[in-house]
Amino acid sequence: MIRVLVPSGALGLNYDKAALQTALDMNPDVIAIDGGSTDSGPAYLGQGVSKYSRQSTKVEWAGLMQARAQLNVPLIIGSAGTCGSDSAVNWMLEITKEIAGELGQKLKIAVLRSQQKAPDLVAAYNEGRIQPLPHAPEIDAQTFAQCSNIVALAGAEQISAALNTGADIIIAGRTTDTAIISALPLMKNCHAGAAWHGAKIGECGALCATNPQSGVIIVDFDNHGFSVTPTAKSSSATPQTVSAHMLYENSDPYILHEPGGYLDVSNALYQALDERSVRVTGSKWVPQPPYTLKLEGARICGYQSVSFALLRERRYVNNASQWAADVKRKCAEKVIERLAVSTSEFDIQLRLIGHSASFGELETRKNHDSVELGILAIVTANTQQLANEIAKILNPYLLHHPLTKAEEQPTFAFPFSPAEIERGAIYEFCLNHVLVVEYPMQAFSLEVTTCG
Repeated sequence: MIRVLVPSGALGLNYDKAALQTALDMNPDVIAIDGGSTDSGPAYLGQGVSKYSRQSTKVEWAGLMQARAQLNVPLIIGSAGTCGSDSAVNWMLEITKEIAGELGQKLKIAVLRSQQKAPDLVAAYNEGRIQPLPHAPEIDAQTFAQCSNIVALAGAEQISAALNTGADIIIAGRTTDTAIISALPLMKNCHAGAAWHGAKIGECGALCATNPQSGVIIVDFDNHGFSVTPTAKSSSATPQTVSAHMLYENSDPYILHEPGGYLDVSNALYQALDERSVRVTGSKWVPQPPYTLKLEGARICGYQSVSFALLRERRYVNNASQWAADVKRKCAEKVIERLAVSTSEFDIQLRLIGHSASFGELETRKNHDSVELGILAIVTANTQQLANEIAKILNPYLLHHPLTKAEEQPTFAFPFSPAEIERGAIYEFCLNHVLVVEYPMQAFSLEVTTCG
């Protein structure tokens, strides 16, 4: 049997310290935690930075490094620094060395890098080794050079290579969420279907249990299946909470694609072992050559400035959609006239906070009883200078624009001065493709360093 401790869904989300100690008392063989995802949009990959606070990351990582030392087992983080770029991996490595010095720990650290070089991908593209996934955007050879960062998602094989170095800590670039959990069970010849299925269930820690905020779970793997046990006193796993996690971030509740094949849980059986634990059998791993790696790339798609204004007078609140449409139309006309630009060079959005900011015209629950509404103005343009200029042209409209010509000029409120806030470059994901490789480590590099 292989026992994996998952402290939480991601480093930076916090974990229950008492539950962590309970899990440590169960003597796990490895501690594995995710470091990020694409959930928060393309900017983190575009900039190559983490979304989480450095200090929060350091505090939580220090606790896990102490836990690792207590048991002398490997500690793995995947998708380090949210996006898994080289810069994010270096950030995590720096934090690790800093903590090691403060704790007096002597460590062997394996660093798995996932960042891709544009010329290598251009060559692969020309060879037909980059293939689109469903609904992928159109790309050409120039797309790769336009990306500020491109990463490939490592699977279990690459994490296994890092484990084989005998490292105390593995800091991995972008990985699939399941890779860091499934690697050791697969290395130890546990049931392959169970290894991948248990990794999927455990990827977000206690999200598969009744108290997701508690974070900590134990996943046990063997030759026939796996079992899940949350370790917080206030949390339990049930067949429903465990089976439901196959729906999480997955378009098919029965099939999960990974490098080298896919998981099929069509015949999985979920059974309660007791009031806290669930046993799962019947999962199937299906190898599917060729070996492919999902690519993620982000590029700059414009520059933004934002402003925020407040409507409070009842008539304007009740007619906010009409008012916003008129402001947008008249400001756009002025921008075209005075700046000599075309509509393809800029975009103005006015989002009505408290009214229909989330769904816009698709909103069905129109709220006409609001005391006030926030007007979030978002100006996007080809350059930051143009975005700033348009935001300043928009400013008087947000401050004084009347509903009709036959009424006195109103005055609204800006909560900030200056009203315009420069957001800088904005990014978009531009790859939803897979890279075909001859062997799993072809697109990755592995280095081993020591500290302390």
